Amino acid sequence: MGGRLSLRGPRGALPHPERRAHGAELDFPATPPAPAPAPAGLAAALRAGTRWVGRSKFDYLVELDSEDAVRGLKPDLAALERVDARGVIVTSRATTPGFDFVSRFFAPQSGVPEDPVTGSAHCALAPFWSERLHKTELTGYQASARGGVVRVRLAGDRVVLGGQAITVLRGELVPCEQ
Repeated sequence: MGGRLSLRGPRGALPHPERRAHGAELDFPATPPAPAPAPAGLAAALRAGTRWVGRSKFDYLVELDSEDAVRGLKPDLAALERVDARGVIVTSRATTPGFDFVSRFFAPQSGVPEDPVTGSAHCALAPFWSERLHKTELTGYQASARGGVVRVRLAGDRVVLGGQAITVLRGELVPCEQ
């Protein structure tokens, strides 16, 4: 079931997804988080104690103590909007069989209170969990209201993201000439 797909976004061409029997895969640069001090108000905005805080190229990454803490999180989105970052990734090791980690992604400062499934967040989650679990292939569950499974494979400084995908529209949009 192989085959190339072409995608272009507002910033240009996106990586070519590869169709596989188990879904589609995309290859992106890894954005590993480094330990960082929690910005003022982060823990209060999350309404949760933090186990670890770091910063990736775009986002804060916060590890909580349990999957239940991640799933049950009810952050103060107005307070979270004041955090100086594109978004906040919240994660923990999974206890649900079949998953290595769970996560959620909040970006109210970018106009997205909670994103259902966030590929770019997994570019930080893959190196984070790969180092802790000593695995390069992992399965994550993003525990938003909609939820979604993302397979990640760390390949050096790249992350291959995999998941289910269906074609919902085919066509080409071109800007009107002025």
